[in-house]
Amino acid sequence: MELWKLGGELVPVYTRTILMSCAFRGPETKPCSMLPRSLGSAARRLAAASTRARASSSTPAARRPCPPSHGDDEAGDDESLPTPHRPGPEERRRGEHRRDFSFVTMASRDHSVLTRQLLEFQHDTVDEVGAEHDTLMDLKARFMDFKQRNYVEKFSNYQNLAEQQTPKFMVVACADSRVCPSSILGFQPGEAFTVRNIANLVPPYEHGGSETSAALEFAVNSLQVENVLVVGHSRCGGIQALMSMKDDSTSGSFIKNWVSIGKSARLSTKAAAGNLSFEMQCTHCEKESINSSLLNLLTYPWIEKRVSEGTLNLHGGYYNFIDCTFEKWTLVYREGLEGGSKYAIKNRSTWS
Repeated sequence: MELWKLGGELVPVYTRTILMSCAFRGPETKPCSMLPRSLGSAARRLAAASTRARASSSTPAARRPCPPSHGDDEAGDDESLPTPHRPGPEERRRGEHRRDFSFVTMASRDHSVLTRQLLEFQHDTVDEVGAEHDTLMDLKARFMDFKQRNYVEKFSNYQNLAEQQTPKFMVVACADSRVCPSSILGFQPGEAFTVRNIANLVPPYEHGGSETSAALEFAVNSLQVENVLVVGHSRCGGIQALMSMKDDSTSGSFIKNWVSIGKSARLSTKAAAGNLSFEMQCTHCEKESINSSLLNLLTYPWIEKRVSEGTLNLHGGYYNFIDCTFEKWTLVYREGLEGGSKYAIKNRSTWS
């Protein structure tokens, strides 16, 4: 068991987390009953130090180390507590350590401590030191613009969305930063339930749980979407990784393990376009993998059932950002199609 020295004693590391919890709750509560009596005073001193640190952070005066209070100390408990870190001139110039929580850094591995910091934060407007160097300030300006142009002007719509969502589309798209389906297809909040992954792949039902299959289950069974749209795109890095794989490749790479879901599309591409350049093979596979994902959708019993009933449609889309065109098609699934197949493509068109 990992031990931590406190007050001249070696205590389990989990005790440290309890002490930090005391610090956040304040000295007026009684969380220290969870600790041995010999450590109770240390917890009370830590809580008092936390309170003083928070109080001093609200004033412009520099923080000063808080001397430990020995009034309630047990005999032999003379170890002083850590004091808040005081940022130097260079740190203040760069805007670092704007909110000093260094008195709990030892428990930073405990996510509950981080959550408490967020809960204690007051949602007021403060001058941010070094804000001109903060890359998030541009996002703040965009958010405020969004709030004014969308939320304020369409307030009733956003109030309705706060109560429920009824999207017509479930979209499976690539995580590529150049391929945002909301931007490309103009989806507004509440119109499309979206999941994005490497190479916009849909694993088969037998693959087991994944974030994509979980999103599909929620969209189809709970939200009752009417359309599932799988969107692929040009120059997809995930497809390039798939086409570069060796047939007998075994790798610990998360990317390669994920894109291997599209091996059937890779094999089809090799058979149909193996004589073409690698770039042309990748372009072929980008579309082939979309159809592979559409067929994988039908391996999910609740998707196959709704498609058969005519209450759910499956669509493919291909966005070429080189010339800004969008190709779309719909998968037909029923018995007795031409050639004895159960699958066909209809309503294929290109928007350019």
